[in-house]
This record gives sequence, structure tokens and C-alpha cells, in this order.
Amino acid sequence: MKTVLIIDDEDKLRSLLARIIRGEGYEVLEAADSKTGLKLIENLEIDAVLCDVKLPDGNGVTLIPLLKAKNPLVEIILLTAYGNITDGVQAMKNGAMDYIVKGDDNDKIIPLLERAVEKAQLQKKLQKLEGIVSKKFSFDAIIGKSASFLNAIELAKKVAPTETAVLLTGETGTGKEVFAQAIHYASGRAGKNLVALNCSTFSREILESELFGYKQGAFTGAAKDKKGLLEEAHNGTLFLDEIGELPLELQAKLLRVLETHEFIKLGDTKPIKSNFRLIAATNRDLKIESEEKRFRSDLYYRLNVFQVQLPALRDRVKDIAALATFFVEQFAAQTNKKDLHYSKEFLDRLEAYEWKGNIRELKNVIERAVIISDGTLEPESLPFDVQQSQPVKSHHMSAFSMESVEKLHIQKVLNYSKGNKAETARLLEIGIATLYRKIEEYGIK
Repeated sequence: MKTVLIIDDEDKLRSLLARIIRGEGYEVLEAADSKTGLKLIENLEIDAVLCDVKLPDGNGVTLIPLLKAKNPLVEIILLTAYGNITDGVQAMKNGAMDYIVKGDDNDKIIPLLERAVEKAQLQKKLQKLEGIVSKKFSFDAIIGKSASFLNAIELAKKVAPTETAVLLTGETGTGKEVFAQAIHYASGRAGKNLVALNCSTFSREILESELFGYKQGAFTGAAKDKKGLLEEAHNGTLFLDEIGELPLELQAKLLRVLETHEFIKLGDTKPIKSNFRLIAATNRDLKIESEEKRFRSDLYYRLNVFQVQLPALRDRVKDIAALATFFVEQFAAQTNKKDLHYSKEFLDRLEAYEWKGNIRELKNVIERAVIISDGTLEPESLPFDVQQSQPVKSHHMSAFSMESVEKLHIQKVLNYSKGNKAETARLLEIGIATLYRKIEEYGIK
């Protein structure tokens, strides 16, 4: 329902306006003073306010910010018996949509209200959609409770509100794009563009034109000007996936853009500024790549300000059940198969498999299983190599077993480093993801 609030101490005029506006299909609320108006707007959904300038307990011009504080999306039209340029200017500065004179501008009220209500309702829809998008891509929507994965989420949460460049590392299919989306939507740039480019997909020439854009006639086939992704990402976030595949010539150009936030379109001479935040991802070890001259070391150090390492799925086995449940529900809904679930044997095979393709491979396997199953998902609905994976039988560690010795040693180093896992991994000369896996595997507190 379209709702309008009239704030005016002239009872007859307020009642007349209310009758006219109700006749146009609006719900109308009435207030004789600013105090009542503020109470109504705080407790009810109101799209637009018609407010007199002179009120018994205040002034309509100074009331605007108070109304907006209660409902930022409400549109306000001020009414006055006498036109005053100073008041009109101040009203607009304070956030009023318009300022009209009673009597002289009566024919403007209904068209103005229509525009005001339409604008307010559109803003509400956009806010709702933004809320849905933010929730969908929030850190809370990322599935995983294993220690190594929670560590990656915690790091990403800390860097998200900053302007720092982020380098996401990990094997293919570990969820780097999901992390990039979560970082963007948890940042101050959430309302702006998140622009993504996979650097392994295109040739050098196409990558250059996609990144920088071009002017008409810059090359054969450039029939009109084209914005590049650097320009599209202005005030937003640029996500460069598989940045380790970026050709060396473009690495030099990208480094300059990161240092100056300026670039030149192909075929142009005028520099363009772009205030973007960079998130990059790679499944390569860029340090080794730079040492072997396949990746520019200066670009590597420029990108590697804040690195978040995503663990492989085989290092977070306890998350497989939650991921499997999510994908089964997703694909069951898509294929209109109700009450689909999986057996314990099905999950045992999933947890025993190596998952070289990580979450992406798991998703594909679940999709296939859902398509060919009716009812309970059993091992038979899995690909042959996944069916052949043997669940690891639980066993009690002997006091003299290698596992027992390793567990005790890790515990001692953890105690020595006062629980600092990064320092513990350094002293043990193992990766942080491996340490988290072993802590989880051995149940180390």
C-alpha cells in the first residue's frame, strides 16, 4: 500500500488534502505537529511526507533531517503559505524532494506525490535486493567449520573492510571466487561493481582490450568505444582470477596501474583514473614463478600484501558432509526431486576420496548423483573412481606409533609457541594448512 503522511496544524486544510489524496488510492496518515509526525514515521511504513513549514512545535525545514533519520528512504515535500527562496534552498539541502506554495501549486501535489512514492518504493526494493545479494555472498554463507578453513575466513574478514590488495591462493576449485565475492560485499565498496576476469581464458590481445578498453578505430573490428574492466571497476573491486596466467607484457602494464591508478585505453592518448580495489587469485606459487622469471617479482610483491591461503578439500574432510548436503538440496530443487538424501555409505565414499578438483569436483559429482538417483543417494550413483575410494577405518593410536609421536611433538611445539599456529608451523617446517589438518586429525586442543 502506498502511504502518505501529512503534517500540518491547520485541521481543515489537512483534512481536505487527506480526502483528495485518499481519492487517488493512497493510505493517508495525519499529524498536527512535528512530535506526532516523528512518532508515526518511526513506527509505520511511510513512503512520502507532505509537511508544512510552520508548525506549532517546530519548523518543517529543520524537521527534514529528523524525519530522514527515522526513515532514510522517505521522500519529503514541504508546503508553505508564503514562498521563501532561503527556506526553499535550505529545504533541498536538508533532503526535501520539493518545496511548493499552498494554493498556487495545488495542481502539482498529486503528480509530485506519485513521483515521491514511486521513488521511495523503488529505493526500498533496491535496498531489499542489496540485502539479499549481501546475504548470499556474505562470509556467513560460506560452508565450512574445519580449523584451517575457519582460519582463512577469519583472515579474509579482517582484510575485507580495508583498501588493501588481497591475494587468494590455493588449488583450483577451493572457492577463491566465493572468497573474493565475500570480501567485496563486506567492504565499503559493496554498493559498487565487482568486476571479474579470468586471466587464463583469453589471448594476450583480448585480455588487454578487456582490461583497458579501447577507442573506436584502435584496431580492426573496433567499431565503437569500449569501456575496459579497469574503468568499470571505478570505486568498486577488480577480481583477477588465475593472475599467474597473465602474460609478462600485461603484468608490467598492470603494475603501473596499481601504482598510479591511471591507465590509457588502446588507441587513446588521454589517461583515465580508476579508484579500484584489487583482489587476485592463483593456483600457482607466485614466489617460485617469480624466482624462475615466469612472473614479475615486483608485481608479486605488490600483490602479496595480504595473502589468504585456501585449504584443499582433502585437508578439511569434516566439511564434506555439510557441502554434500548443500549441493544435494540445491540440485534436488533444480530437478524437482523432493526429499532426496544420501546414505552413510555414500558419505563414507565422499570423505575417503582425494578430491583433486576440490569443491568444484565435489559439486559436479553430486549433481551427477542427483540426476541419476530417485530417493536415497547410494555409492552406486557415484563415478567409478569415487565408488572405489575406501573409508579410513578409525583406530586407537598406540603409545609407540608414529602418529602418537607426531601428535606429542606438535603439542610440545604448540605449547612452546604459546599456541601461535603460524610460529608452530614455521618451527615444524610445514605449511599452516598441514598444521591445521593434523591438529584436527589428532584432536589436539
